[in-house]
Amino acid sequence: MTDRRTVEITAPSGRGVAADVSGPDGGPAVVLCHPAPGSRRFDPDPVATSAAGVRLVTIDRAGYGRSEPFAGGAPTIPAYADDAAAVLEQLGVRDAVLAGWSAGGRIAAAIAARRPALARALVVIATPAPDEEVPWVPDEQRPAIETMREDPVAAVTQMVGMLEGAGTEPAAALAMLTTGDADAAALGDRGFREALEAMLAEAFAQGTVGLASDIVSYTVAPWGFDPATIQVPATCVYGEADELVPPAHGAWWTGRIADSELVSVPAAGHLVIRQAWPMVLAAATGSPGEPGRSG
Repeated sequence: MTDRRTVEITAPSGRGVAADVSGPDGGPAVVLCHPAPGSRRFDPDPVATSAAGVRLVTIDRAGYGRSEPFAGGAPTIPAYADDAAAVLEQLGVRDAVLAGWSAGGRIAAAIAARRPALARALVVIATPAPDEEVPWVPDEQRPAIETMREDPVAAVTQMVGMLEGAGTEPAAALAMLTTGDADAAALGDRGFREALEAMLAEAFAQGTVGLASDIVSYTVAPWGFDPATIQVPATCVYGEADELVPPAHGAWWTGRIADSELVSVPAAGHLVIRQAWPMVLAAATGSPGEPGRSG
């Protein structure tokens, strides 16, 4: 978006945190927490976002883009949530619709649980449940994760080593966020694909430390928050053709958040963020969103 600006703050943790802000200062705020890998450089539909008149805030998690990595401690979901809350407080945002795609859904949910005054509504998009509850981690990776749990602080370095050789060029990194024909069809939208590639180019500005930290935060370290404490309305949006995170994960979230709805989108894959975005904007503006199907 043409009015996008980058702000950098020092969080209470001492880390530098970068965020992009666009839209009118007085518009209803929307926070979009990016996937893993991902970065602040992403708006699923800039035209729709601008037309809605919202104030969009996107935040680099530690080690991604221009946010400083963790140093001297294990990455945790609550730490990411506290960094995001510090950005909102610096911007003077009193409350916002909190949205998170894939790994970012955990961060949005953690903000809602830990900082309820900041949450107007929550939208969880294609976010996995804990592997212990709804298995999704490949069997061959589980032994390494169990070993890393013995020393979560050292786990980031180990994870960086495990990611050595992973494709970090945007076109290659897309494979981490997509699978199946449904996502291949979504990538046929040139503007949307270019937005994803811009997000991923920024994601690896510091190498793989951001992705490694993200993975450790939700597979090695305890999640550190209870979804059952979330009191705001929540919409959980999942693609019926998502081979990475099927709607069973959404059922786990809605089974724990009291005021929640599961929306299963026919023929959508992990890139269901495209169909979810009108729902996010509708939650912010109070206007009807795109129809989905409850599951």
